[in-house]
Amino acid sequence: MNDALRETLSPYRHPCGGLKLMVNGEPCVLRCSGALWLPGRQALIASDLHLEKGSAFAARGQMLPPYDSPATLAKLEAEIEALDPRMVVLLGDSFHDSRAVSRMDGAQLARLERLAAGRDWVWLEGNHDLDALAGALDQLPGRVVETMALGGLFLIHEPQIEPAPGEVAGHLHPAARVAAYGRGVRRPCFVTDGRR
Repeated sequence: MNDALRETLSPYRHPCGGLKLMVNGEPCVLRCSGALWLPGRQALIASDLHLEKGSAFAARGQMLPPYDSPATLAKLEAEIEALDPRMVVLLGDSFHDSRAVSRMDGAQLARLERLAAGRDWVWLEGNHDLDALAGALDQLPGRVVETMALGGLFLIHEPQIEPAPGEVAGHLHPAARVAAYGRGVRRPCFVTDGRR
C-alpha cells in the first residue's frame, strides 16, 4: 500500500493518536482524549471539564469520590505535554458551579497556572460557569470570552440552531453506544454534520 493510500484509509496519527479531518477548511485532529487539536494553529481545544463536580454533589449530600478535578487536570496536562500548544481554548462548563473555584485547593490552582504558563489560555463562558469565571478572574490564568473565531472555526459553548460556518461547540456531551453479544459499551464521541 502506498503512503497516499495509507493516509487516506487510516487515522492520522499524532503522538497519542487521533483522526484528521477538515472543518470549514481548517485542518483538525480529533484526539482520543476528547480534545480537538488544530495543528496549523498549535491550538488545543477542550470542553466541559466540570471541575469540582464531585465537591458540588458532596455539598448536596450525594457523596462522590473527590478525585474528579485532579483526574481531569491530569488528562488535560497529558495533552498539553504531548502537543505543547501555543493556545489552549476551553469551550465552557470548565467549572461545575459558581463556587467551584473557591473549592479548588491551592495545588490545583497552581497546576492550572503551570499549564497556562507561556500560552494564550482562553476560557469560553458556559452555562455552568458564568458566575465562576466572573468571580474568580483574579485566581485564574488567561482571559474569558463569550465566543471566539479561530481561522475557519467559530468557537462557542452551546451549538446554535442556525450555526455559523465551522461552528465548534461543547455542551451536549455526545456519546456512542456499541452493543454486541448482549453487552454494550458507551463512550464519549465527536459529532459532525460535515460543516461543524
